[in-house]
Amino acid sequence: MLNKKPIVKPKNPCFSSGPCAKRPGFSLCGLNETVLGRSHRSTLGKARLLESISKTKEILGIPDNYVTGIVPASDTGAIEMAMWNLLGARGVDVICFESFGISWAKDITKELKLQNVNVYSADYGELPDLSQINFNNDVVFTWNGTTSGVKIPDGEFIPEIRDGLTICDATSAVFAMDIPWKKLDAVTFSWQKVLGGEGAHGMLVLSPRAVERLENYKPSWPMPKIFRLRKDGKLNADIFKGSTINTPSMLCNEDYLDALNWAESIGGLPELKNRSARNLHVIERFVETHEWLDFLAKDKSIRSNTSVCLTVNLPSDKLKKLVKLMEDEQAAYDIASYRDAPDGLRFWCGATVEAADLEIMLQWLEWAYNEVNLL
Repeated sequence: MLNKKPIVKPKNPCFSSGPCAKRPGFSLCGLNETVLGRSHRSTLGKARLLESISKTKEILGIPDNYVTGIVPASDTGAIEMAMWNLLGARGVDVICFESFGISWAKDITKELKLQNVNVYSADYGELPDLSQINFNNDVVFTWNGTTSGVKIPDGEFIPEIRDGLTICDATSAVFAMDIPWKKLDAVTFSWQKVLGGEGAHGMLVLSPRAVERLENYKPSWPMPKIFRLRKDGKLNADIFKGSTINTPSMLCNEDYLDALNWAESIGGLPELKNRSARNLHVIERFVETHEWLDFLAKDKSIRSNTSVCLTVNLPSDKLKKLVKLMEDEQAAYDIASYRDAPDGLRFWCGATVEAADLEIMLQWLEWAYNEVNLL
C-alpha cells in the first residue's frame, strides 16, 4: 500500500508536556526589558512580580480572601512547600493515579515520615474510588495526571464542610479546566504548562483555612529557608505581595506576564479552556477512525484535555522509531510517554497549541506509523 508522505508541516511542532509550547505569535523581542538588571527588591521589580500575582488571580477567578504567591522550584517546590508547612496536624489521605501523585505519597511517608496515612491509588488511565476519601483528614492529590492523561472531572467529591485541608497539585489543569477554588485550601502550579511560560517558578494559592493552619500549627521537623512561609509565628504576607523568598528570574516573570496578557487578549479563562477542549477533540476524532491508536484513559469523563496520553499498537522498538521519525521530520517534538508511564505517546493540548498544527501533525503520525510498521 502506498504510504504518501505529507508535505505541509506544523508551524509549531512543539507538543511537549513541559516546558510546553509558547503562545502563538511569541517573540523574545516582545518582552519588556526595563526591569532586566534591576533588583527584584526594587520598587519596579516588586511591582512587576505583584502584577503577575494580580493578573493570575484575576484571570483564574481566585477568591479575594485567598493569598497567591510566587515560590521557588516550579510546581514541585510549591507542592513540597505546602506539604512541609501544612501536614502533620492530622491524618492524611493521598490520591494517586500517576507518577507525581505517587511521588507526593512517597514524600509524605518516607521523608516527612507521617504515620496516619492512607494511600488510594489506581493504575495509569484510571481514577481511584474517590468516595473512599476521609475529609476529616488532610487530602493531597493531583487534579490532572500529566503523565497518565487522567483528570478529576469535577469537585463534587469534596464536601463544602470538612475538617481537613485539601492540598492540590493542579499544575497541568489550571488555565485549562474548571477549578473549584472554594473547595481547595492549597493549590500549586507552575508557569510552564497551559500558558507556556518558563520553568523554575511555582505558584502557591492558600485559602483562609490554610493560613489559619500555618499560624496555629508548627511542624516538628526543621524547615528549609526556601520553604518558610511564617514570620514571627504569622503568615509572611510579603511573599504574597511580590517579595519572593529567593531571587526570581525577572526575565521569566516578564515572559509569564506576556503569556497572561495574551490570555486576556483572547478572552481570558473561557477561551483558554475552549482552546484546550478543541485540541482534545481533534485527537478524539482521529482516534475514532484509527484502530491502531487508543486513549490510555478509556473513560471520556476523566480524560485530560491538556496532557493527552495514547496507546499505540506497536512493539516498543518500533514505537521508539516512530517517535524519532516524527522528530527527524520536524513534525512533532517530545511526544514519547513519560518514563514511568506505559509505552505510548503523549501530546500536550493546552491553550498555546493550535488545533491546525495538531491536524497536520496527525497526518504525519499516520504516515510515520505506516513507515515503521513496514520495517
